[in-house]
Amino acid sequence: MDERRTDDGDEAAAVSRFVERFAAQLVQAGMSRMPARIFAALLSSEQGALTSVELSEQLKVSPAAVSGAVRYLAQVNLVSREREPGSRRERYRVQDDQWYDALLERDAFLRNWQTTMREGVEQFGLDTPQGRRINDTLEFFRFLEKELGSLMQRWAAHRAEQLGG
Repeated sequence: MDERRTDDGDEAAAVSRFVERFAAQLVQAGMSRMPARIFAALLSSEQGALTSVELSEQLKVSPAAVSGAVRYLAQVNLVSREREPGSRRERYRVQDDQWYDALLERDAFLRNWQTTMREGVEQFGLDTPQGRRINDTLEFFRFLEKELGSLMQRWAAHRAEQLGG
């Protein structure tokens, strides 16, 4: 038996500590507090999926708070919604590859941002401070786009090797 497993009360407290600690780290990285808590709770759930009621009870928040947070998390591809068979209730799920999908989604944003940065460079010119700043941003986005593709390929190989999937 796993030494970290304890009775239900201790385990619930341990889960709560993990959720709040990881959520605080996500908040430091720029995510809003409630989506961070919801994401951490889903990530640490046994099935990787919980209903709104389960999330509300676990986190001691209102269903409305859960709904708003899930809407945000779904928009950024960190969770998906699914219907419980034979029920109108939705379950919210983290996918095994949520980080991969979220980063791939950012690729479209990078391309749009590059278009806008190119227009900014043309508008202001490289002979101005703002034109040089915008060009620096453009080059950073180009670099990210190039490296992101390579990084995702390396991740797929690493995942297959280390995790069998």
